[in-house]
Amino acid sequence: MSTIRCDIVSAEAEIFHGEARMVVATGEMGELGIAPRHAPLITRLKPGQVRVILDNGDEQFFYVSGGILEVQPQVVTVLADTAVRAADLDEAAARKAKDDAERALANRSEALEVAEAQARLAEATAQLQALERLRRNLKH
Repeated sequence: MSTIRCDIVSAEAEIFHGEARMVVATGEMGELGIAPRHAPLITRLKPGQVRVILDNGDEQFFYVSGGILEVQPQVVTVLADTAVRAADLDEAAARKAKDDAERALANRSEALEVAEAQARLAEATAQLQALERLRRNLKH
């Protein structure tokens, strides 16, 4: 089976570099599945999970805070401000961030604070969803 090279890079470090059968991520317009010989494209990513299906069928899960996905004929690159392996996410911190953001939204004050709280809520929710998907996939 053919593969495509996948690089997941954050502002701090390279998180993943290897061969993949498929890369699945959430772009602005919805879910994307990138397989070998995919047409070139560039799109912004929403905060959430990036799933890398390796050539042997194993899957690796990552959380990105958003960023850019670039597809070239031989390589797919995820450039994110923050990218971590889903298994390394801190569930307690994500739940606290979600609760704090929900409280800030309930006590609406300035429009800028509301927008910031909505962004924090979306990021925390995406982290928790990535953790939940990781747990579900580990059970199978």
